[in-house]
Amino acid sequence: MRFTTLASVLATGMVAFMPIAHAQETLVINSWGGTYEKLQKELVFEPFEKANNVKIQVATVYSADMLAQLRAQKNSPQYDVVQFSGGQEVVAAKEGLLAPIHLQDLPNAKNLYPFAVKGLERGEGPVDLVTTIGLLYNEKTAPKVPTSWKDLWDKSYGDHLVLTDLSNSYGLLSLLMMNKVWGGTLENTKPGLDKAGELLSRSVIINSSPEVQQNFAQNDAWLAPFSQDYAYVIRKSGQPVKFVVPEEGAPAVFFTANLVAGRPNQALAKKLIDYLLSPEVQAAFAREMRYSPTNNKAVLDADVSKEVVYGEAVNSLVRFDPATVDAIRNPLIESWKKLIAR
Repeated sequence: MRFTTLASVLATGMVAFMPIAHAQETLVINSWGGTYEKLQKELVFEPFEKANNVKIQVATVYSADMLAQLRAQKNSPQYDVVQFSGGQEVVAAKEGLLAPIHLQDLPNAKNLYPFAVKGLERGEGPVDLVTTIGLLYNEKTAPKVPTSWKDLWDKSYGDHLVLTDLSNSYGLLSLLMMNKVWGGTLENTKPGLDKAGELLSRSVIINSSPEVQQNFAQNDAWLAPFSQDYAYVIRKSGQPVKFVVPEEGAPAVFFTANLVAGRPNQALAKKLIDYLLSPEVQAAFAREMRYSPTNNKAVLDADVSKEVVYGEAVNSLVRFDPATVDAIRNPLIESWKKLIAR
């Protein structure tokens, strides 16, 4: 048997025909656990890995904690893409933690609704999905179908109300919407806090999404301000819970995908962000979790479209200024804690 040495290979030029091993690139991204993270892995991360020969590392880190980690890692960031759902991208961009994305960097961006790309000019990432905070009600036990945020103060719902603590973004947005319908502003949240105080004796206060489902299933809840996607989750579990957008409007929760500053593989990271914006991925999330797509090319079946804020209607959702909300968040939470401790 003849053995070929490396020296002879180099000498004969055969090295040109030898396969060259390329190190697989890695992208690090956060997600939010539970069904959402599971679906992201199935619908986004795994297909993207196969198509681009890349490894995606996923860390379960919620938005507020993600911002804290970005700040702590500013000089040596560990994430390539970060996802926010509470407006933290506005703060992160101002602090130089994010790398700007240009519209032409994202082929799918041309089909997004204008609000979804507005943040790019401020250095933020695009909005890839939206959920809406409205009213969930038990269609079998509630005395009537709610139509207004002020129905929370309708005594016919008795003590079957569920409120969400302000440590949860959904609870914070619900309180801000109550404040708005009772004449308050972001600069003056006293009307909302005072009116919320009137509900405390008739309410259960929860902290997380699973607790909403538990209260409808076990504690005879009739009415709760919460999100359109979770109404679907509860209904899939067998509870007769429906979602309604109140006549005064509904606040939007924007999910954004953001490029982290100071990372080496930004071209590939932008490709992943663009994949999140694709109409196919967005339609799948609407189908599986009832999120509203921001890509106007996303096509939804009739049974899905009637359960989400869809199409041009997305533009009508209430958007509280994230920078102002971030500034008042901690004082508002402290006021809320004092209110519920009485």
